[in-house]
Amino acid sequence: MSRARLSDEQLVDWLRLIRSENIGPRTFLALINRFGGAGAALEALPALAAKSLRGRAVRIAPRDEIMREMDAAARMGVRFIPICDADYPPLLREIADAPPVLSIRGVAETTQRDGVALVGSRNASTAGLAFAERLARGLGREGYVIVSGLARGIDAAAHRASLETATIAVLAGGQARPYPSEHEKLVAQIAERGLLVSEMPIEWEPRGRDFPRRNRIISGLSRATVVVEAARRSGSLITARFANEQGREIFAVPGSPLDPRAEGTNDLLRQGATLCARPEDVVDALAAGGGGSSAGSLFDMAGGADQGPFFEEFEALFEQEQIAFDELAANQPDFQPTVDTSEHLPEANYTALTDPRERVMSLLGPAPVAIDDLIRTAGLSARDVQGALMELDLEGRLERHGANCVALVGNRK
Repeated sequence: MSRARLSDEQLVDWLRLIRSENIGPRTFLALINRFGGAGAALEALPALAAKSLRGRAVRIAPRDEIMREMDAAARMGVRFIPICDADYPPLLREIADAPPVLSIRGVAETTQRDGVALVGSRNASTAGLAFAERLARGLGREGYVIVSGLARGIDAAAHRASLETATIAVLAGGQARPYPSEHEKLVAQIAERGLLVSEMPIEWEPRGRDFPRRNRIISGLSRATVVVEAARRSGSLITARFANEQGREIFAVPGSPLDPRAEGTNDLLRQGATLCARPEDVVDALAAGGGGSSAGSLFDMAGGADQGPFFEEFEALFEQEQIAFDELAANQPDFQPTVDTSEHLPEANYTALTDPRERVMSLLGPAPVAIDDLIRTAGLSARDVQGALMELDLEGRLERHGANCVALVGNRK
C-alpha cells in the first residue's frame, strides 16, 4: 500500500468501512485492493453482501455516525492515522493484521521509535512491580519506548516508570473509555508525555474479547516483548504468542517455582524464551540483532505452550469469524475474536482491599521483598504494614530474610 495522506473525505470513507459489520483488517485490505478505494468498496458492499449472505443485509457505518466520532476526537485532541500515512508506526505496519486506522492522543513522534513491550500479572507481587519499574527505566534510558496495555499491576508500573522517557498505552476500548477507570490520572500523564493508541471507535466500552485483540497491537508496536510475572492462564501469554507469530523477540523474567504468578513465565523460559534478569539482557540481545528465543518458532516446540488448555482456549478465541463474502474471504480471513474470555473481565484489585493484612498478603509471594518497597506499593502506613506482618509472622506464614526483606512461607495456604 502506497504511503500517502488521505483527504478528509477519504478518511471518512476509511472509517465507515472499518467500522462496518464483519469488516476487519484483512477484509478491509481485500476490499480496498479489489475496488481501488474505500468509497468504491462501500458502494459495492451491499451487492456483495446480498450475493454472499443470501439476502441478509450487512450494517454499513453511517456517515453521520463517523462525523460524530471525528468531532468527538477533535474535542479530545485525538488524531486518526491510516496505515498509508507516513506517521503510522512502522513496526506495526509490518504485522498481518495491522489496524487500517489508529486513533492516537499525545506525542505522535513516539510511534517512530523502537518499542519494547512490558506485560504481566494484574495481581502482581511487590517484587514483580519493583522489577517492572527497574526494567522500564533501564530500557527507557537506552532510548526504547515502553509499550503496555494500561492494566493494573505490571502494565501500570511500566507506564509510570517510563513517563520521563517515553511510553505507549494501547487501549482495549475507545479513547474516551480507557480501562480501568482508576487510571484516569495515569491516562492524563501519558497523553501529555507519551501516547495513547486505540483501533476502536472513540466511545467504545471495552468488552472481555477486546483485550486479546488489543494485545496484537502491543506486540506489533514492539521489537521485543518481556513478560514479567504471568500465571499459566494469563492474558500476557497471548501477547507473547502474538509476538512469536509476528517474528518478534520474547523475553521472560524467571520467578519462584512456588509462586503461581511465575508459572507462565517459567514455562516460557523452558520453551525457549530469552531470560531477562536486567535491562541489559534485552538491550544487548536487540543490539546483536535478536535474542535467543528463535522468533517465530517458540510455540512450535513439542510440548510447548500451545499444548495446554489455555492455548486450546486461545485457538478457539481467535477462530476466524465467518465473513461470508465468498469472493473476498478466500485466503483473506478477517481478524475478529468471537469468544469472550473471563481473563479480562474486572478482576480483584489490591488497592480495593481495605484490610491491611489482606492487602499486604496480596503483594507478597515466595520471593523476598524489602519492607520499605512493600510499604510504598501497598499505600499503607508503616505501622499498618508492620502490624500485618506481625500477624502473618505469628501465624507462621512469614519468612524474614536479611536486608529487612520478607516473603510468604512456601507451600502453605
